Amino acid sequence: EIFERMKKRGVAANVITYSALISACEKGHQWKQAFQVFQQMKEARIGPNIVAYSALISALSQGQQWVKAMQVFRELEVSLRTD
Repeated sequence: EIFERMKKRGVAANVITYSALISACEKGHQWKQAFQVFQQMKEARIGPNIVAYSALISALSQGQQWVKAMQVFRELEVSLRTD
């Protein structure tokens, strides 16, 4: 809800905003929402950081989404090699 209010007021989200939102979804056992937020972050051309990746992998694991979790982990590995 706060994130939506920020967008309506024209406050630009950054990697910290998205990472915090993904982490909140993870803590709330909302893996689908965490995954959607992660995709929105990438669509906004904001590169995920280790916090975002970790929170998403944790959320996916909690939701027993093992294949997706491994895909995200592999994406993280690639991003670490290119940084």
